[in-house]
Amino acid sequence: MPANEDLLKRITARPDVFGGKPIVRDMRISVELILSLLSQGATTEELLDDYPGLEQDDIRACVAYAHAVIARDSLDAVSVADA
Repeated sequence: MPANEDLLKRITARPDVFGGKPIVRDMRISVELILSLLSQGATTEELLDDYPGLEQDDIRACVAYAHAVIARDSLDAVSVADA
């Protein structure tokens, strides 16, 4: 099994948590939050310090999840609001 598939097992979704959005290992930490913080410049070390229970592979899993989603998507499907 490829490494990304192992990482993707860390991403779960529950209808009762964040409306079914992808979360990390059934915790109340959304993939969206982790990706947002990374895009704002947060480091892995900062995320691990700020979110006890989060593991480095969880962060890698969020990135792998984003890759898996974007690999099946196109820019035409993305809406970027003008500032």
